[in-house]
Amino acid sequence: MKKLILALLASLALFGSAQANTEGPAWDKFPTKRLTDMAALQNGAKLFVNYCLNCHNAAFMRYNRLRDIGLTEQQIKDNLVLTGVKVGDLMKAALDPKDAKDWLGVVPPDLTLITRSRANEKGSGADYVYTYLRSYYRDDSKATGWNNTAYPNSAMPHVLWELQGQQRAVMVDQKDPHDPSKIAHVFKGYEPITAGTQTQAQYNDSVADLVAFLQWMGEPEQNSRVRLGVWVMLFLAVFTVIAWRLNAAFWKDIK
Repeated sequence: MKKLILALLASLALFGSAQANTEGPAWDKFPTKRLTDMAALQNGAKLFVNYCLNCHNAAFMRYNRLRDIGLTEQQIKDNLVLTGVKVGDLMKAALDPKDAKDWLGVVPPDLTLITRSRANEKGSGADYVYTYLRSYYRDDSKATGWNNTAYPNSAMPHVLWELQGQQRAVMVDQKDPHDPSKIAHVFKGYEPITAGTQTQAQYNDSVADLVAFLQWMGEPEQNSRVRLGVWVMLFLAVFTVIAWRLNAAFWKDIK
């Protein structure tokens, strides 16, 4: 339980506090149908291993649990185990925490539960991460060269920029509606700078697959739980009708 709490707190460190994310642009809706698409989950696992696991742990998930998304143990070993660990080991980053602290100023958080820790009134945690990974823009004033409209001043650089390409944020100066004497910088969208290896639609799909995997990783049994819940509700509905008719027949004889 202590490790679980620490993981949730660490997740907040990189992606910002819930209060901070109540401001700024609205979150885009994560396409939830990806959660039941095995091909999407498998692609998300590949993206996670190649782009996230270099720095971030998923210390509550073992590689062999990926069999639940349709991968064989041999496929996991050949395509997803890149650091020489065993298939039954936990998914831990190759980056040493001390080096991470020295190079980045902060130890990257564990991502096993990231989507479960980010929900607020603007949407689900999956909505937030889906928006966050598509909201990077070039900002030369930052040490990493990147900024993010979903979480301004994020410490994490844009690790997927080769896929998406580079873009700049379009800001327009407008009078603050609450105080006309002040000027507010209002976000109006993005302008492309350089193209990536994927089109924008393809990149959106890739991010959706990655977020689907993160969402699945936070609760691998969620699809089974939902299916079981439907059957339980149907059983209770049928049982309620039967119990109601039995009750009526019992009291009819007594009266």
